[in-house]
Amino acid sequence: MVKLNKIYTRTGDQGTTGLASGDRLNKHHTRITAYGTVDETNAALGLVAVTIGHNAPSTDEEINLKAMVSRIQNDLFDLGADLSTPELPDAPVPDHPPLRIAEQQVTRLEEEIDLLNKELNPLQSFVLPGGNLVAAHLHMARTISRRAERHMVELSLMPNEIVSQPALQYINRLSDHLFVMSRYVNDKGLSDVLWTPGQNRK
Repeated sequence: MVKLNKIYTRTGDQGTTGLASGDRLNKHHTRITAYGTVDETNAALGLVAVTIGHNAPSTDEEINLKAMVSRIQNDLFDLGADLSTPELPDAPVPDHPPLRIAEQQVTRLEEEIDLLNKELNPLQSFVLPGGNLVAAHLHMARTISRRAERHMVELSLMPNEIVSQPALQYINRLSDHLFVMSRYVNDKGLSDVLWTPGQNRK
């Protein structure tokens, strides 16, 4: 259980921050940048959560967009906890294993992507970010999640740094999920704004 009694601690005043393991890293370390960008993705989804009821199309019982966003936001806290607890090579199995992203969370994203995508017509061009307000927020969250993925991949390639395969799969699927959801809320793709290559060259 997380319990926060005091918000400021002064422990980060010298440019370091504490991990869940108790170790401290410089605030510009790739690990900190990775889970900070995951947090940024979550904040962008907060904007989706508060606007989705006003702009989303009516849905059937099988598709609950607000519930999807809520589950993703909770997953992103799981992912942040995962990244803030470094997995050490050849470390003994602890008595209380740290929270890690599980394959089931990746599978749920894939199932939701398929559920939303079957309602959409195939794309004939790339989609410009925009449409209605919810779709615009979803596109912003999507691009931030892609940045989080780049930082996570960079971290995974550093010496003695481990990022689990389910964590990498989750952040990769998430951007696909947010893209499909953005199309779904754009009148199931009918209000998508499509890219016209070279349109303004004349």
